Amino acid sequence: FDFCQAEGKKRPSENLGQVLFGERIEPSPYRFTFNKRETCKSVCTKTYDTTKPEDKQKLDFLKKSMLLNYQHHWIVDNMPVTWCYDVEDGQRFCNPGFPIGCYITEDGRPKDACVINSEFHEKDTFYIFNHVDIKIYYHVVENEALGARLVAAKLEPKSYKHTHPDNPDCSGVPMDISNKASGEVKIAYTYSVTFHEEKNIRWASRWDYILESMPHTHIQWFSIMNSLVIVLFLSGMVAMIMLRTLHKDIARYNQMDSTEDAQEEFGWKLVHGDIFRPPRKGMLLSVFLGSGTQILIMTFVTLFFACLGFLSPANRGALMTCAVVLWVLLGTPAGYVAARFYKSFGGEKWKTNVLLTSFLCPGIVFADFFIMNLILWGEGSSAAIPFGTLVAILALWFCISVPLTFIGAYFGFKKNAIEHPVRTNQIPRQIPEQSFYTKPLPGIIMGGILPFGCIFIQLFFILNSIWSHQMYYMFGFLFLVFIILVITCSEATILLCYFHLCAEDYHWQWRSFLTSGFTAVYFLIYAIHYFFSKLQITGTASTILYFGYTMIMVLIFFLFTG
Repeated sequence: FDFCQAEGKKRPSENLGQVLFGERIEPSPYRFTFNKRETCKSVCTKTYDTTKPEDKQKLDFLKKSMLLNYQHHWIVDNMPVTWCYDVEDGQRFCNPGFPIGCYITEDGRPKDACVINSEFHEKDTFYIFNHVDIKIYYHVVENEALGARLVAAKLEPKSYKHTHPDNPDCSGVPMDISNKASGEVKIAYTYSVTFHEEKNIRWASRWDYILESMPHTHIQWFSIMNSLVIVLFLSGMVAMIMLRTLHKDIARYNQMDSTEDAQEEFGWKLVHGDIFRPPRKGMLLSVFLGSGTQILIMTFVTLFFACLGFLSPANRGALMTCAVVLWVLLGTPAGYVAARFYKSFGGEKWKTNVLLTSFLCPGIVFADFFIMNLILWGEGSSAAIPFGTLVAILALWFCISVPLTFIGAYFGFKKNAIEHPVRTNQIPRQIPEQSFYTKPLPGIIMGGILPFGCIFIQLFFILNSIWSHQMYYMFGFLFLVFIILVITCSEATILLCYFHLCAEDYHWQWRSFLTSGFTAVYFLIYAIHYFFSKLQITGTASTILYFGYTMIMVLIFFLFTG
């Protein structure tokens, strides 16, 4: 964007998480000195001559961004500068950014932020917010060395057509840019800043006013209750079926006179000779189980730290950094789990198994990520990841994660294979004709619905925080939902597994992985619905980016739930 640039300041350094998320912090030309009021101070003036193609292109880009309601995000002392305005029901909403400008349509309807001022009334016209009134609130620290701490920064965006850009007076008509304007367009950028003492806000709780005005915290409790009801219902069902049926079955077996009735077995007792027959594609299943364990532990530890408040929005990029580092360090459990299962499936090719565990799922994620990065790079976006960071990620993967996976696999293969309580028959049993709902596909599709029902309200907030730049800070809720999800996935799978075994179908390994893993497919469907209903994304590159990143999330979610 062609706004005022800061001369000669260098960019603040960023951590791994910020770089991966595409957050770039730029130095600003707006200069403050503590407790020094500024009124209508000029920053710079930009002149566009619409007869020159490069100027016209810059101005058109500016117009397009106002039409799409692009936002400035400013930071003072690590606090977002917020724009607070009244919404319905007498509440104030504090937005951690403010729009570049706004547009009045051809039939005189104000769009987005144009509703704030009745002077914005020219039809088919853009109004640019070229002046900001910044209020900085500070808290004087008592009983320490004299000093003050910034506790809030708020601003009001204004639009003024400065008649004398060199000595602006910040009054008069708004700065309008007609859509059909030709000739020279001059935009002067100015700011005023005032300082106010605020005794009531402590420095430690200075983020509260932003979070309080974030919408929908009351929906959260509702959704948690909703999920808990599902969980209680499921647990009750599982407990009842398990206790009643298994109890009944076992009592029934114990009642029998050991001699003559033993031949007439029924239900799940019939498949005892086939239940531990190794599954088809056992190699792939063991690799998935290894990667899934890695992701499960990573998510648990990350969310646990987030709950303790280490990864709040104030530590920019901490969440992503924590997740990536944990994922790299958790290579050992992945290798170990994959090796144990592969060995118990009677597999021999242990080298292939280790290599697939270290490279298959991470490789897919990295390839997807790399393609997305190429697109960003081609579009000239600032969110593109520098080459050095890509090399660093590869180094983390190859030099730390892979050796750790090998160590885990070594221990996994050294241990004796998992002992099975019953022998597997030489000849596989024939599986009887299955009824509709015990067939593999219907069972798998039904299995994913319940876990998805528990998470979908949280999913809405998470997608909002990723794509609509809202802050996500409800990690306590998220941790609760995570535990609920783990319980629901396990219970739904156990339940369906039991029904299949009663129907004498002993292919349970893949089916148990896919039953809860199918939740990821519902997640994908929801993400597509979110894309069409909530986001106004235009352009091929943006669409590809959205679905590219969504596919990474879906794969990780699939491995985790499975």
